[in-house]
Amino acid sequence: MSSASPQSSSSALNTPNLDAEATPEAPDEKDIIKFTSDEYHFSMIRNLHMADFITLLNGFCGVMTIFSCMKYLISQREASYYIYRAMCCTPLGLFFDFMDGRVARLRNKSSLMGQELDSLADLISFGVGPACVAFSLGFQSNVDIVLLIVFCMCGLTRLARFNVTVSNIPKDKGGKARYFEGTPIPTTLALVATMAYWANRGWIHADLPLGVLLEGTFLEFHPAVGLFLISGSAMISKSLKIPKI
Repeated sequence: MSSASPQSSSSALNTPNLDAEATPEAPDEKDIIKFTSDEYHFSMIRNLHMADFITLLNGFCGVMTIFSCMKYLISQREASYYIYRAMCCTPLGLFFDFMDGRVARLRNKSSLMGQELDSLADLISFGVGPACVAFSLGFQSNVDIVLLIVFCMCGLTRLARFNVTVSNIPKDKGGKARYFEGTPIPTTLALVATMAYWANRGWIHADLPLGVLLEGTFLEFHPAVGLFLISGSAMISKSLKIPKI
């Protein structure tokens, strides 16, 4: 999983080793030179590890979520399969988020950009993507949009904090962090699952659960959007520590 998303911690390392729990071998000076030297053509692509390409598939899922939401709205909500496709991309992204870390450890070679790529992909797949799904399903008032933006910013902050503090979090014998500070961003899959249930029951747009408050005013909002605020707050919590399995 990610930290930024849970993959964050395991996949962020993007490395290999027969011991699936062992810490991958860190990049050496040669790896850094290959990325920074002008003597290597297409060095960016050539120096990506297999785990990095799997991380990019996670990012692909996030972008596909966004485009599917736009197709759904452009179709005047008649092509409902677009919104279901958007929601299906989130668990698929979680699969790639899990696999990149596994592949990295099995290959026992750390990637120079693994952790950063992981965080950026997680932000799209588990932050911006779910917010776009929520907007497409009817959370479109001014206050709704502000709260969805706050949710995305919480995810962004949570991932940045992880990248900065991961080295200071207590580790087990295998070198893995013992816990997550705040909920990992992939936990937003629960929000997507909830919205999928609403869509299946027809509780979307004008029929969103809990209705709408202050309707017709500038402060109109849907109380159900509070789920995103709760999720965002849990992600950036310092006191909430989630043990790693």
